[in-house]
Amino acid sequence: MAHRILNASGLRCPMPLLKTKLELNTMVAGEQLEVIATDAGSARDIPAYIKLSAHELISHAEDNGEYRFVIKCGG
Repeated sequence: MAHRILNASGLRCPMPLLKTKLELNTMVAGEQLEVIATDAGSARDIPAYIKLSAHELISHAEDNGEYRFVIKCGG
């Protein structure tokens, strides 16, 4: 279960990624963030960012144009 949910539905690239970064910056290590986005670029951008960060992508899924990511905040 995610500690926080970020609904970035309806936002266009790069806003879902930027809002994800901002939200993670306010969290402590170990907390989980669920991100919901509808911009197809998020399916590429968010996992690519997570790979370069201290955070961990726990899960991601796509259903009918809705993208969901669960991210564990790193230290």
